[in-house]
Amino acid sequence: MSDHPELESVIDALVPGRATVRVEAGRARIVLDVGGIDAAEHAGLEARVRTAALAVAGIDDVRVALTASRPQRMLIAVASGKGGVGKSTVAANLAIALHRRGRRVGMVDADIHGPSQPRLLDVEGTKPVARDKVLQPVATPSGITLLSMGQFVAPDQAIAWRGLKAAGALGQLVDANWGDADTLILDLPPGTGDIQLTMIRNHRPAGAVIVSTPQDLALIDARRAIDLFAQAGVPVIGLIENMAGYVCPACGATSDPFGHGGAEAAAAGLGIAFLGRIPLEIAIRSGSDAGQPPVCGNGPEALAFNELADRVAQWIAART
Repeated sequence: MSDHPELESVIDALVPGRATVRVEAGRARIVLDVGGIDAAEHAGLEARVRTAALAVAGIDDVRVALTASRPQRMLIAVASGKGGVGKSTVAANLAIALHRRGRRVGMVDADIHGPSQPRLLDVEGTKPVARDKVLQPVATPSGITLLSMGQFVAPDQAIAWRGLKAAGALGQLVDANWGDADTLILDLPPGTGDIQLTMIRNHRPAGAVIVSTPQDLALIDARRAIDLFAQAGVPVIGLIENMAGYVCPACGATSDPFGHGGAEAAAAGLGIAFLGRIPLEIAIRSGSDAGQPPVCGNGPEALAFNELADRVAQWIAART
């Protein structure tokens, strides 16, 4: 078996860095990595490679084998100890902000029983398709891609699944054809149950962002979520204080209906990073309900989400 520089040059020009070429007695064996390429394009690409190889002098027979190596992706979990703290809103805006910083981002709505990302990312009514039994994520207006159980059921339909079935659904969402995405944001359900344990076991995140409001009850549950990731050896990127401070639009006075500074104090006590505060702004509620993520605007809430994304992006950059 010997190398064939001319054939190698031809194939590399057609599919740069994706092929391994071996030639013996005029018979070429080409292993083609199609990881990240849409399955619908595989047959055409294979045919082009075979045609190009047969056009090379001395090549009489060509065999092409397709392989799909799993690309290295950074999985970032966004979690909370309890519901109602704005975790999904934070996850959506973080994903968009990271995309705007040059990351190729996919969103996995892992909140199987309470999916909200289709509404937040303005793709309600758009159903993903499967090719070769692999789900194809849906592009969103904000530039990221999404898969969610909310794309497969009516908005008011209950997803009453036991843990094993829900865990299986999570696997299909994570193992979808994410193309060239280098970052997946996992919007986890609240708590420390089956979905979290399955995700850690089968799709270990590189890090976790924890969302809490400043009030003591929320922080108790946030500490439980932090402890879960610590026990599993998943780094906690930091803690976010959401719904922190409300500025009255009429008089400009600031009030703190959920308290102030609790998450920052908790982060300091636990020895983890405090990633910042997201204000209690009606623009976040109205924009999210309308599928217009606040991070795309220019108000104080957009600034807060962007500052959060800067800190997470720095964490990612230090590990890639």
